[in-house]
Amino acid sequence: MNSLANRAFAATEWITKFAYINILWIGFSLAGLIVLGFFPATIAMFTIIRKWLKGESDIPIFRTFWTTWKSEFFRSNGFGLLVDTVVGLIVFNLVFVERSGNGFISAIQISIYLFMFASIMTILYLFPVYVHFELKWFQMVKNSFLMMLISPIENIVMIAGVVAVLFVVKLIPALGFFFGGSLTAAIIMSVAYLVFGKMDRKRRVTE
Repeated sequence: MNSLANRAFAATEWITKFAYINILWIGFSLAGLIVLGFFPATIAMFTIIRKWLKGESDIPIFRTFWTTWKSEFFRSNGFGLLVDTVVGLIVFNLVFVERSGNGFISAIQISIYLFMFASIMTILYLFPVYVHFELKWFQMVKNSFLMMLISPIENIVMIAGVVAVLFVVKLIPALGFFFGGSLTAAIIMSVAYLVFGKMDRKRRVTE
């Protein structure tokens, strides 16, 4: 009975933690007027989830979030500019394909869609890579791209998890306010963390 009560308490505690960082994510995004606040808040959220995955479950959530948001404000917005540029290219390609009906465009559609898929997956890995490693921009993009290439199964798991969260949020929009961002970040970070471990094991074997 005590064991069941302890598990219920632990589950409630984690649900509360995820709701809390989601609300912080929304609040700090708004504090930066979305445009300047979204990426620092997202990096802060990924930083906390990474610490949880490392076993640091008792960290002060608000202080860690605020410190990260503040210290990474300018760098993460530079990172955001990079992400926004790639997303802009993806949108441009989508519009270009939809509005072009000639045979040549039809012939290269597969290549365009592959580029968009690779770009989206690379962006998803960029956030975990940003908070896990100390890398320059080019190295960050290169590592994220390589992780995407060598992790087909993990990619499927990541996509399935994110789609599942989006589906639930679409069905119950109120859940998005409490868990939409934090659960999505947890899925992406957890899968990426597995890839980090796999790469580290391969590196040790080759040494």
